[in-house]
Amino acid sequence: MAFHTTKHIVILVPPMTSILDVAGPMEVFSKTSDYLDDQIHNEYRYYTIHLVSMNDSLILPTTSGMPIICEGNLTSINYPIDSILIAGRGIYQKGAPENILNLLRTYHSKTPKIRIGSICAGAFILAEAGLLDGKMATTHWQLWDSLAQKYPNVEVQKDPIYVKQGNIYTSAGISTGIDLSLALVEEDLGKKISIEISKILVLYLKRPGGQSQISNILQIQKTDYKPVAETIIWIQENLNKDLSIERLADRTAMSSRNFSRMFFRETGETPAKFIEKTRVEAAKRRLEETYLSLEEIARECGFGNVNGLRRLFNRHLQTTPSVYRKNFS
Repeated sequence: MAFHTTKHIVILVPPMTSILDVAGPMEVFSKTSDYLDDQIHNEYRYYTIHLVSMNDSLILPTTSGMPIICEGNLTSINYPIDSILIAGRGIYQKGAPENILNLLRTYHSKTPKIRIGSICAGAFILAEAGLLDGKMATTHWQLWDSLAQKYPNVEVQKDPIYVKQGNIYTSAGISTGIDLSLALVEEDLGKKISIEISKILVLYLKRPGGQSQISNILQIQKTDYKPVAETIIWIQENLNKDLSIERLADRTAMSSRNFSRMFFRETGETPAKFIEKTRVEAAKRRLEETYLSLEEIARECGFGNVNGLRRLFNRHLQTTPSVYRKNFS
């Protein structure tokens, strides 16, 4: 395998972005090129990364205080672009310069093979340019409602960490810029190499786009009350078993009433609600990552049958397991 050209990745940088919105994707594409160089000693870097300013300044401040030095702006580009990624913390309040919006519209309409994506609030720029009209899109969970209210023609998805619609991509921001970039690497080079890059970056998990931004497990891991913390772990590992209040209470040597009270005190959720959400999250991961049938997933995750799986998907996600798999697998 040899590569005779390079793919030019443009990261469009606004003032006061988060450094990770920029550095995360840079590291993914850079590490991929390093990996390919080591494997095949190719003459060309597979990815060439360009940091491009959203205004006329080449030195842009970030929210962390570390400045970003750009090589130019969009009007100075003189190479064929493969992908444009818009980094974006803090820019959604002031909007983007009209020349930036016009250039994005031009690239999208006249060069349809270019992939255009956003990280965090960069989705507001894509929406302002009209590139998200009639499309599903996501952004950081703190900005879901703002994006939906300001751009009613955008179908804001309040769950996935990134969404692909044709050649338009939106992601939740911060660390999910890494997930989005790995998805682009997978499109270019296959899943095996994207997983190798994940390992090089020491990522715990290569997350699929449909994974929730706000994990039920993550929200309640803050408890340090040992009986509840151990119960949470046991529930995750035994979703297809009897998880009745009586059974869980017996494991902690508490009465059912006392166990329910302590669980709610520590997590803010009843045991039944927590179990329900955890089963849905587990089913989502299996739909995204495996070819298991709905019957097998329902059985593994403790729904009893496919009807139970469908009922809870409709309750929590307003969709069916089959449609979810089609959209996010």
